Amino acid sequence: MIQKRLAALRSKMREQNVDAYLVPTDDFHCSEYVGEYFKCRSYITGFTGSAGTAVITMDDAGLWTDGRYFLQAGDQLKGTGITLQKMGEEGVPTIEEYVADHLKSGQKIGFDGRTMTAKAGEELEKNLAEKGISISCDMDFIGDIWTERPFLSCEPVWSLDIAYAGKAREEKLSDIQKELEEKDADYFLLTSLDDIAWLLNIRGNDILCNPVVLSYFVLTKDGGILFAQKEAFEEKLIAELASAGVTIQPYVQVYTYVKELPQGKKVLMDPGSVNYTLKKSIPEGVEILEEMNPTKLKKACKNPVEVENMKKAHIKDGCAVTKFMFWLKKNVGKTEITEMSAANKLEEFREQQENYLGPSFAPIMGYAAHGAIVHYSATEETKASLKPCGLVLADTGGQYLEGTTDITRTISLGVTTRKEREYFTRVLRGNLALASAKFIYGCTGMNLDYLARGPLWEVGEDYNHGTGHGVGYLLNVHEGPNRFHWKASAAGEYPAVFEEGMITSDEPGYYAEGEFGIRHENLIVCKKAEQKDGKQFMEFEPLTLVPFDLDAVLPEEMSDRERKLLNQYHKNVYEKISPYLDEEEREWLETATREI
Repeated sequence: MIQKRLAALRSKMREQNVDAYLVPTDDFHCSEYVGEYFKCRSYITGFTGSAGTAVITMDDAGLWTDGRYFLQAGDQLKGTGITLQKMGEEGVPTIEEYVADHLKSGQKIGFDGRTMTAKAGEELEKNLAEKGISISCDMDFIGDIWTERPFLSCEPVWSLDIAYAGKAREEKLSDIQKELEEKDADYFLLTSLDDIAWLLNIRGNDILCNPVVLSYFVLTKDGGILFAQKEAFEEKLIAELASAGVTIQPYVQVYTYVKELPQGKKVLMDPGSVNYTLKKSIPEGVEILEEMNPTKLKKACKNPVEVENMKKAHIKDGCAVTKFMFWLKKNVGKTEITEMSAANKLEEFREQQENYLGPSFAPIMGYAAHGAIVHYSATEETKASLKPCGLVLADTGGQYLEGTTDITRTISLGVTTRKEREYFTRVLRGNLALASAKFIYGCTGMNLDYLARGPLWEVGEDYNHGTGHGVGYLLNVHEGPNRFHWKASAAGEYPAVFEEGMITSDEPGYYAEGEFGIRHENLIVCKKAEQKDGKQFMEFEPLTLVPFDLDAVLPEEMSDRERKLLNQYHKNVYEKISPYLDEEEREWLETATREI
């Protein structure tokens, strides 16, 4: 199947005199996860992960992805003729290096510029121009050969009440307009879907698990234009937006709009989120102010209403996951449970919670060796049966009106090895160390990441992913700019200074390929601690309320402080969650949160 698609693509390339074709993961909004219409890279490679870029030449093909997906991509690419290129590994070329090595001066690479950031497109253009290789960005070759391509999503759009948003759209728009005035900008071009949803207090369902709306937005000092599919909006919401100064125009009309911007005007935009084609559509004579979207930091710093709501969401989610842990331990080995049926059971417990809207991402339920695949996704062909021994890694999350959750628990199903318990404990120690950090204002995730990795680094081990990411409010489960990682992102961006109200995941892990995987993940909210000698100290408060599995802990491998931190956390879990459980579940939780 994949080889036939590659042959069709190469035929198209031959017709258009294109020597290499690049297929990013992105949609037109540079989203991490994309709707079915936009899954071009998955269509042409068979690799279904959320990150990766394919490059196809007339006689070769490669797929670049990061460490989260090395195992998954290696498996899914078998027999396709596509080579896995492990990004960041020694000896692996960058995409630019690969293209420069495989193409000659005078040859051409093509791609759909709507699916690449302006920043990435310009860097590619510059680097390849030095080699005499030209680019063409108006080629949707996958769309040309994908005969059964799904339709563009057009799900209903709804308004998020201020009781959940905490701030009216009018106030948010006014705040951004003041920033435009300070920067002397005439227009703000916003294309990232979660920023638009946050700014206008709207939600939708155009990307699975991400309640966003396919749209572009332009803000001026006089009002805003939302380029979207009007048929997705009820008249009441259209009127509400209009009263806030926002009108709706057709989704695709944004390209015509920016081409007609008046000479001498200034446009504020983020080249890391606006797509390459859209930026190239802006006429010469219009000044472009390149900055991070002013909405990004405001969205990341949750307001007091959002923080309180998130705490409510985590009590609900804590009940669901705790009930699931009890059910799993009670039934494993007595009835047939697979990775898929276990994930479905956890979803049942979440569905019992008030204001639950659906999962925040596809569940990761990996038993034994599957747990070592960081973003494993069970299928009917791969699903494993759970046995009363070893570990299962459950990374799941939910969308509630009160917010977004993301939690990983590694659960002991019975007899475990000394190695499993040792690394379970080391990863737990890292999680506790980061969650209990106190630090001076001004620190970023680069300063704090060592706390989580320390117990592994001290024995020469590590994990090939970030320690934590920002989380949206009833939005994307992954959002920036806050994150925990000891190095800059692949885009060269550095994590932001931690501000009050930022919600971030704390998820160190350990993965023994072919054996087992361990990850312990809580969400934590940043808040102010004491102020001393003119210095503001900051700290974190855990939001997630689910026990860590003491059946796999080696207490003797923990310090007195670490045991105290775990006992305090478990005491809080019991106090907050036990009132919502039945008697049998409550008795189990009392044991599961016992002091060690």
